[in-house]
Amino acid sequence: MTNWSKRTRAIHSGIRRSQYNELSEAMFLTQGFVYETAEQAEARFVKLGEDEFIYARYGNPTVAMLEDRLADLEGVEAGFATASGMAAVNGALMSLLKAGDHVVSSRALFGSCLYILEDVLARFGVEITLVDGRDLDAWKAAIRPDTRLVFCESISNPTLEVIDLKAVCDLAHANGALVVCDNAMATPVYSYAAEAGADLIVYSTTKHVDGQGRCLGGIILGKRDLVRGPVEAYLKHTGGAMSPFNAWVMLKSLDTIDLRVRAQTATVLKLVDALENHPKLSRVVYPGHPSHPQYALASRQAEAAGTVFAIEVKGGREACFKFLNALEVFTISNNFADSKSIVTHPATTTHQRLPQEQKDTLGITPGLVRVSCGLEDPEDLLRDLLNALDVA
Repeated sequence: MTNWSKRTRAIHSGIRRSQYNELSEAMFLTQGFVYETAEQAEARFVKLGEDEFIYARYGNPTVAMLEDRLADLEGVEAGFATASGMAAVNGALMSLLKAGDHVVSSRALFGSCLYILEDVLARFGVEITLVDGRDLDAWKAAIRPDTRLVFCESISNPTLEVIDLKAVCDLAHANGALVVCDNAMATPVYSYAAEAGADLIVYSTTKHVDGQGRCLGGIILGKRDLVRGPVEAYLKHTGGAMSPFNAWVMLKSLDTIDLRVRAQTATVLKLVDALENHPKLSRVVYPGHPSHPQYALASRQAEAAGTVFAIEVKGGREACFKFLNALEVFTISNNFADSKSIVTHPATTTHQRLPQEQKDTLGITPGLVRVSCGLEDPEDLLRDLLNALDVA
C-alpha cells in the first residue's frame, strides 16, 4: 500500500480477517487466548509468531490492526497502542530512561507532559533541561554528548510554538541521543515527524483518531527495535495497553480521519482570517497563517498546521470568562480535536498547576483561549465567536 494515499491507507491498512472473511474490522473482545497443546503454549512464550497472541495486555488482534494501520500512515515500522495519550508519553520516556540519564526538552508542553518530566522522571534521578524550543542555539547548547533523549511537541499545546524538527533530530542524533516527539497537534494526516527523523512518535488517539469524544487511547510509533524492544517490554509488564473495544472504535474512526481533519483545518483558516485584528483580541495564533512568526517554518514542514488555534482576549481573566460563558455553539471542555468545537482556558485548567512565572514564560496568559474547531458549519462558529466577543 505504500503507493496509495494516506486517505486510502487509513481505511485499508493492517486488516486481519478471521475465517469468516468479514468486511468490517472484527472486535476480538477477549483478554486471553488458548493453545491446542502445552508445547504450543511453551513455544508462544518463547517467541510469538507474526499473528499469534498470548494475553490482551501483550497484544490483541483488534489492537494489532490499529497499531499496524497507524504505523503505515506514519511511515514507520511498528506501533504499540496504549490506554491513553499520557500512557504513551509515559511509556515512551520511562522505557528508555534510567537514573543518571540526561534529557533535553522544549519547555512549551502540555501540563501532564511537564509533570512526567519535572516530577516523575526527576524523582527517579533523571536530569532534565528545558529549553525554548524555537531557539536552535538553545538546543545546541543544551544537548550534550551524554544526553540520552530529546523530547518535544512538534507543535506545542496550547501556545502553538513550532519546532524545527529535522534540525533538532539532527542535533540529537549527532550526539547519540534518541528523539521522542509528541505529535498530537500536528495530526496523523499532516505528520512529518518520521521524515524529520524522530525515533519515536507519540499520539493521543483520543484526539484526531477517535475525534468524536468517545474513547481514550494513545500510541507509540517508530522503529521496530525500539517499539518491540524496550517500549513493549515496559508497557506489557506495567499494564498500559489499549482495550480491544477502544481499538475497534478508533479503527472505524480512521475511515473518516482525512475528511474530518481537512474540514476542520479549513474552518480554522476561515476563523483565523476573520478574527485577525479584531479589536477585542490582542493576538490570534495559528502556525498555518501568515501572521504567525513561524509561518515559514510551519509551511515548509507540513501541508497544514492542524485543527487548533489560540486567541488572547483583552481584559484578562474577567473579560475572557465573559467571552467563554457567552458562547453557544462552542463547548467549554479540556479536550481538543473533537467533532464538536471546544474552547479551553489553559491558565485555569490544563496548565493551572504551573507557577505563574512559568505561565508567563510560556505565554499562558489569563486571556489565552485554545480553540479547537469541530465539524459544525464555519459560519455558525464565526457568528458564535463574534457574538461572544461583543459580550466580552
